Amino acid sequence: MRKQPHAIFCFCFILGILIREYFPFLFNFIPVFLFVLSVTMISYFSKSLEIVKLRKIFTGFSFLLLGVVIHQLNTRQQQIPKVDQKETIIFKLEKKLNSNERNRRYEIVAKTQNEEFKSILSVPKTDPELDFKNYYQAQAYINQVEPPKNDYQFNYAKYLQRKNIYFQSYLPNGYKSQERNDLNWPEKVKQKRTEILQKIDNSNMSPKSREFLKGIILADRTEMDKETVSNFSRTGLAHILAISGSHIVVIYMILFWIFGQIYSARFRKAAIITSLLFIWLFAIFIDYGNPVIRSCIMLTIYYVYVLLQRKPDLLHAMALAAFLILIVDSQQIFDVGFQLSFIAVLGIYWLNLPILNRFPKYRNKAQLYMYSIGSITLAAQFATLPLVLFYFHQFSLISFVANLVIIPIAEIIIIYSMFLAPMAGMGIKFSWIFELYDFLVSNVLVLIRWFAGFESVFSKNIPFSLAEVAVSIVALYYLRFLILKVEWKSILRFASAFGVLLVLHFGLNQYYSTKDEVIVHHHFKEKYISVKENKQVTFWLPEHSDLEKIEKYVIDPYLTSRRTRKYTVKKLPPNQTSFRYGGKTYYLDVKQ
Repeated sequence: MRKQPHAIFCFCFILGILIREYFPFLFNFIPVFLFVLSVTMISYFSKSLEIVKLRKIFTGFSFLLLGVVIHQLNTRQQQIPKVDQKETIIFKLEKKLNSNERNRRYEIVAKTQNEEFKSILSVPKTDPELDFKNYYQAQAYINQVEPPKNDYQFNYAKYLQRKNIYFQSYLPNGYKSQERNDLNWPEKVKQKRTEILQKIDNSNMSPKSREFLKGIILADRTEMDKETVSNFSRTGLAHILAISGSHIVVIYMILFWIFGQIYSARFRKAAIITSLLFIWLFAIFIDYGNPVIRSCIMLTIYYVYVLLQRKPDLLHAMALAAFLILIVDSQQIFDVGFQLSFIAVLGIYWLNLPILNRFPKYRNKAQLYMYSIGSITLAAQFATLPLVLFYFHQFSLISFVANLVIIPIAEIIIIYSMFLAPMAGMGIKFSWIFELYDFLVSNVLVLIRWFAGFESVFSKNIPFSLAEVAVSIVALYYLRFLILKVEWKSILRFASAFGVLLVLHFGLNQYYSTKDEVIVHHHFKEKYISVKENKQVTFWLPEHSDLEKIEKYVIDPYLTSRRTRKYTVKKLPPNQTSFRYGGKTYYLDVKQ
């Protein structure tokens, strides 16, 4: 790590963000930061040997305090606008979100007579889609997003607050629209992307193929059906639907090949620069999500090293990409996609070559290609597994095989999609090209659904705490040395870390199995009661309850947080809104 100052300073910067997030009450860091920065700057002009030795410590501490200050500036408490529950609003579209069964959902910027605010907006699917080229006026029902009342529930209010969004709105009675004449250039780009997406919707491909094309090349999964999303998630292939490093690399290589044919061999640098320029234009066009920006920055830094005739360094590129993203918006460190994206790259950096060297010696480039896919897949999955278990509490053993089979096909589809999307956007219709794409995608989706059908190797509701994540990271650190050389020292180190993980896991399971509790669960406007005795949980629900949704949003998260799987459900008759347990009366009616 002595040769990785970028990574160390980036780590210090991230540590500063976390300190400011979880210990905001300590003291005002800005004067301290200015003082330490001054000392650091002075150390670079000093010839004293003692000060020179402390220079790196001063610099690291400066980056830590810089993280504190940047996050302090990004988390200043904003005054929440005062908005009535029923208001006439004028609004414009900011971003399109994933739809649900009944409604399309958007991020909007809205105005009332006295206030301007951001909101999540739900619009019935029976209404036309919103776009960026219009202002809209409508009567909206507006609610402030409340934090969860139970400790195991996802804090959606906090998630939105990081985006400066405090409200959810609903339009029950339609809206009026008027074309805008003040579109800025990012909104014009978003509108053009929306128009291309609409043209893809009007193509003669099947609905699933259309949504797949929009997701894999234009980063739009807003209308993808639940079954397809679930199949990708259950097989560990969700990263294919997110524009990430693999997509950017494939697209860059195609662009570089094209420009390599245009420029002569003497102008190879011009081909690199032009390809990078088009990659950034592509990132802007698809609304520059986190994985895209991370991949573009890393790719750019990598080829800057090449252009300067210096040896590229993946860890340097990753650290600089993280630093640049976080200095613009420090809230991104709490985004799950950001964390998984960078952890996957770090895992590839740390484990890929040791794993690859364990494969048999390759005989040709095709065999090396397959070995590389296998090693990269294993490295990324090992690295991201702790976070996947912590956030999603599920894992499938079939994911490695599924990635090994699907990734080569996906790369062909990415190249195909790269040319097909512009054709659809320009209205060029060669029916056989679309039919071939439809055939290819349909069969890939059938194959993924087949992989997802292996229920015996799929586990969900896996309890995994933040402490277990930390110990897992230590185990992954020692795993590299075990793969490189199997000896007693490496075995003992990895076994010790893994042993601590097992003790912690089963110790927490035992601790929660001895806890008894009665919990009132809140889900929207309804209440449910559960009684936990040792490992057994009993839920009391009203007769009319939607059990499927309650299992998804209440029962499964609660069981996972309490590290148990045993439960029964008891439904009360419609005329019964309460029951007695332990000498106390519990009401299911929210009005009680």
